[in-house]
Amino acid sequence: MKITIVARKFELTQQLKDYIEKKFGKLNKFFSDDSDARITLSVEKLDQKVEATIFSQNMIYRVEEKTTDMYSTIDKAVDSVERQIRKNKTRLVKRLREGSIANLTHGADNNVEEETEFNIVKTKRFETKPMSADEAILQMNLLGHEFFVFENDLSGKTTIVYKRKDRNYGLIEVK
Repeated sequence: MKITIVARKFELTQQLKDYIEKKFGKLNKFFSDDSDARITLSVEKLDQKVEATIFSQNMIYRVEEKTTDMYSTIDKAVDSVERQIRKNKTRLVKRLREGSIANLTHGADNNVEEETEFNIVKTKRFETKPMSADEAILQMNLLGHEFFVFENDLSGKTTIVYKRKDRNYGLIEVK
């Protein structure tokens, strides 16, 4: 797995870089050699934040952790990726490296229940209407939803607007 480290708002030390490579290197048993990991470290006031995104065989694994100590945040991020794999291990068996699930480490998070199926309780069908992104955001807020699907009036494509954790908005455009 190729690891790319990005530091924001602070200087990345060699010691911290080595620690990240050691910790995320433990995940190599799950991913193929052509997988890419992008680790973004940032400091926001007293919080030390780690965002890890791993691209492997058309799958994306993403975790975001925040504590007051960068080393413990890195540990939590690695544990979160392992927890995602453990939780979805049946579905991931064919996508991960051969035999990696059998070697799954048994740690403190062994009590994580595996999701064996997704329980869809409702299906909605609706027509999308041509509108601008601003109109879609307004409609989403009026409905009190976290996302809204619409037809972009400029491109004519199906588009999704969503509310982000940072209270801003995101836009997903379908190709």
